Amino acid sequence: MPRLILATRNAHKTAEIATMLAGVFEVTDLHGQPDAPEVEETGETFADNAALKAFAISRFTRSWALADDSGLEVDVLGGEPGVRSARFAGEDATDADNNALLLEKLAAIPASMPTARFRCVLALARDGELIATFDGAVEGRILPSIQGRGGFGYDPLFLPDGHDRSFGELPAEAKNAISHRSRALAKFRAWLADHPLDGL
Repeated sequence: MPRLILATRNAHKTAEIATMLAGVFEVTDLHGQPDAPEVEETGETFADNAALKAFAISRFTRSWALADDSGLEVDVLGGEPGVRSARFAGEDATDADNNALLLEKLAAIPASMPTARFRCVLALARDGELIATFDGAVEGRILPSIQGRGGFGYDPLFLPDGHDRSFGELPAEAKNAISHRSRALAKFRAWLADHPLDGL
């Protein structure tokens, strides 16, 4: 089975993507590459950051690399936390820190379960050249308190449209069927049908 390297050290993302690409690729990430560069996410959009990571890691490995940048956009907060989702409460913030700050900001706004979305952009690069990008989004609302212990990030606060359980409560297979990341990966898989990746 061909191997695809993910431009991440986030074990949660790797596990999700590996599950969704099972049977297509053997997915690896940067945990086995201690010399791989740390890529600063200085872009203004998810697409910018995904491209930065894919470019740098593909150039380092001289191979194909797939990078993910994703996050939560809350409408009443003007799209925050957005590209700073992982660093919303600071550079070394934990998921609990970020969730607490989000709830604190929303407490000052008279909106019941405000609308929001998870957005994901995947960037594919080879040898330092950006080849393609794929995006996905899932709409929903922000719950007033944590519900569930599954998933990661803001999952326990996100209620996807058409469901009565948060991403933190849904089984992994149910979440993966509707998530922003799965929708971006579906576009990637469709693209692969016409663009087989050689040299993997």
